[in-house]
Amino acid sequence: MTALATSIQSILTIVVIIALGYILQKKGWFDEKFGGTISTLLMKVALPASIFISVLKRLTLDKLISLSSGLVYGFGAVIIGYIIAFFLVWALKVRPGRRGTFINMFVNANTIFIGLPLNMALFGDKAVPYFLMYYVVNTVSTWTLGAFLMSWDDPTKQDTDGKQAFNWKKLLPPPLLGFLVALVVLLLRIPFINVSWLSFAVNSLDYVGSLVTPLSLIYIGIILAKAGFGAIKFDRDSIVALLGRFVLAPAIIATLIILGGKAGFGMPSLEAQTLIVQASAPGLAVLPILATEGHGDVEYATNVVTLSTVLFAVVVPVIMLLIQGI
Repeated sequence: MTALATSIQSILTIVVIIALGYILQKKGWFDEKFGGTISTLLMKVALPASIFISVLKRLTLDKLISLSSGLVYGFGAVIIGYIIAFFLVWALKVRPGRRGTFINMFVNANTIFIGLPLNMALFGDKAVPYFLMYYVVNTVSTWTLGAFLMSWDDPTKQDTDGKQAFNWKKLLPPPLLGFLVALVVLLLRIPFINVSWLSFAVNSLDYVGSLVTPLSLIYIGIILAKAGFGAIKFDRDSIVALLGRFVLAPAIIATLIILGGKAGFGMPSLEAQTLIVQASAPGLAVLPILATEGHGDVEYATNVVTLSTVLFAVVVPVIMLLIQGI
């Protein structure tokens, strides 16, 4: 019951903040430019700050090195997930504007806002290092290929031959730069977090980074208010994306762990369970923001994020039941 109660509490928190955005939009508090302002603020300021400070607070170089063997499973699952998602995009002929969201739903999860508190409730402090390993994998995947695919899948930008123009600047979005700078600080062992006279900078980055989740959820509420609840539906692309998030993603990493164990590269049961639970977390709350930045199908992104978040309350007990023997 602890896992179910924790997941429900996390989901209710999300629903309340989404409802706030919905109600305020319906009341006319936000003008037409407000959504674009949120998108710009999050992508260029809040997300880089959040990722930078989160990495430095949760990781050290020694932790990163000690978890390196487990990273293989995480990145292996991510690579396989991308391959399958790309194949399904081609096979199902997912239309431009939805493809980036569709692929991200297969591969990248909401590890911080939902994954972390759930992991603490299920496994306690002993599982935190294993969570951090998945956090690294998820962050790298989200802000490299994941973010690039969202911007690449822009149906409004085409060259003279009718093909999408390539923008090299999109290879280094601000959130990825935030992660790379944090990685450099870790590798050089710069004690940024622990320097007393830099506490003002740490606090500032922390406060700015904390804007990410609430503003992303308020933005989802704004989109729902504009589109109406009729936009929430179980169409083919949404159903397949949800199956990828809740069935395929955890199944891939579980299979890799089982095969690795048979090949003599086993891992502690607690680590295996942590990775599988994190792989089954809901879709990223920032997907509608990324869809907006890439001129994609924002209503579709809002739909799959909302559905995956609500359905996660049902998924958690099932996943926990299935992984007991691992």
